[in-house]
Amino acid sequence: MSDKITHECGIALVRLLKPLSYYQEKYGTPLWGFTKLFLLMEKQHNRGQDGAGVACVKLDVPAGDPFMFRERCVKVNPLDRIFKTLLAQYDEKKAAGEIHPEFPDTVKKHFDFGGELLVGHLRYGTSGGYNISSCHPYFRRSPWPTRNLALCGNFNMTNTDELNQALIGMGQHPIFATDTQALLEKIGFFLDEEHEDIYRELRSQGLKGEEISRQISERLDLGRVITRSASKWDGGYTLCGLIGNGDAFVARDPAGIRPAFYFQNDEVIAFASERAPLQTIFDLSAPQVKEVPPGHVIVMKADGRISETQFTAPLPRASCSFERIYFSRGNDLDIYRERKALGGHLGAQVVKSIGGDWGRTVFSFIPNTAEVAWFGLMHALREIRRAEVKKGILEAAAKGTISEKLLDELITNNWPRGEKVVSKDIKIRTFIGQESMRNHLASHVYDISYGSVQPGDNLVCVDDSIVRGTTLRKSILRILTRLQPRKIIIVSTAPQIRYPDCYGIDMSQLGKFIAFEAAITLLKERGQQSLLTEVYQLCRDAVAHGDSVNHVQRIYSQFSPEEISAKIAEFVRPTGVDWHGEIEVIFQTLENLHAACPQHSGDWYFSGKYPTPGGFRVVNQAFVNYYENSEGGRSY
Repeated sequence: MSDKITHECGIALVRLLKPLSYYQEKYGTPLWGFTKLFLLMEKQHNRGQDGAGVACVKLDVPAGDPFMFRERCVKVNPLDRIFKTLLAQYDEKKAAGEIHPEFPDTVKKHFDFGGELLVGHLRYGTSGGYNISSCHPYFRRSPWPTRNLALCGNFNMTNTDELNQALIGMGQHPIFATDTQALLEKIGFFLDEEHEDIYRELRSQGLKGEEISRQISERLDLGRVITRSASKWDGGYTLCGLIGNGDAFVARDPAGIRPAFYFQNDEVIAFASERAPLQTIFDLSAPQVKEVPPGHVIVMKADGRISETQFTAPLPRASCSFERIYFSRGNDLDIYRERKALGGHLGAQVVKSIGGDWGRTVFSFIPNTAEVAWFGLMHALREIRRAEVKKGILEAAAKGTISEKLLDELITNNWPRGEKVVSKDIKIRTFIGQESMRNHLASHVYDISYGSVQPGDNLVCVDDSIVRGTTLRKSILRILTRLQPRKIIIVSTAPQIRYPDCYGIDMSQLGKFIAFEAAITLLKERGQQSLLTEVYQLCRDAVAHGDSVNHVQRIYSQFSPEEISAKIAEFVRPTGVDWHGEIEVIFQTLENLHAACPQHSGDWYFSGKYPTPGGFRVVNQAFVNYYENSEGGRSY
């Protein structure tokens, strides 16, 4: 994706099912689980670089000893910093003679993360800012192990205000911060209730304190806690929670918007936001990794019992298609195939755009993440050209006009040609304070391979998606014009992004979408500005009454996708360059998106069809914000 957007987050959870001594004996290290957590996070670093956090719970710790630990960082390279800090702690205590790796009990006693239950989080900041207080995991502490809660997740809630009001209705005094804080307090409230109900029953039986604590831990029902907590949740989420007694849970939203996968054997159960990291770290085949079912919570008890509970009514499946287009790593088997298919489905549009001029066209891609889609496009183009060549040869054979010159013309000189035209340079440090200077530096992030395109060629470049068009306009197209192509064709493997996301991707402001900018411009050019006022009134009423209707769709319905694409091409054309060629922007169709990614139908940012009521409230509020010139505020 040439435009940078912050998005998603990544989770990793490792629950060891054997004592630390088992891993020391079998694998030669008592830090086997700790290492696996780091590797799972490292293989998902694409999912969050604004911050990282880890937490650990030690099982069966004697009273008086700490049992729950956390480390977080929001500095540059936060994941590396965290694990270097923790390993330095380990080495320091080993040097002091407190830790002896061959005696795992010393590791558990003296190393904060020498425990059996570990969770990690990689964060992109979509709300709550970028300071340490907004970094997961969040903690809720208590002297009772079964009332301690550490929470992290990959999610956005669309109704945080409603959740906070529900907490007030319970008698709490919530701090209006992030949706994570609201969920922490909501789950914590019902965790407290579950604890209290069991405690009062056991105390009435005259049991001693240690036995009460043991039985509370055994009987605590996290499935019931999550079921009661989730009654008003609206959003896309994968949540991981650790309880101080050693219980843990992973819950996924009922539409399956956010991804969650896990693997289990007799040594470990491990969770991650993506399947491929689990395969790589634990040396697994794809069928060995399972998906957390939407609307279900997997609970791991401290005694090793594992169960799965449906905690909310199911919704139609709406798994995020952006996971397949861009966000997830492309080495997953299915994602690799789907990205090739996304590129392949663009073949017919590209051939039409170049007018069949194979000999004077170069095909390339813009960010590295678009390379797999480029492979798919090249395969499709070769199939198309192969059919054309076959037809030409058969026709020539029928006429008796086959010659070496004809074969050269059909095959040698007119075969789809790919080049590495654009490359992303090493990250340029843009710490200079003046905004104009920062923008100037950022415009040089991309570079070109001089000589890869001859003056007068068509140049086709594949991009994952086009959000704002800023990078195209200010950087990529500006440098591509230096090659003096006759025509530049930008091909997006995603459809036009028209509507805000509110389930984990930081795209909440309508006015920043280049497709929306194009539609508004077309309305004004055609004297249809009055429609904006009509839509504004409809959106205000919908927000006030909670209607699940997307009124912004009326704006786009006035134009064909091709008209909007043509206007986008005008917008991204660089100014002040000595080049007079043509620019065309081609977008994937919704139909071909779903054909390429049949199991990931979540397309609300393209189609405007949101999977939950909160999504409709967000899109209508986003237009209200735009119309009232208050887009600095979030729409959720």
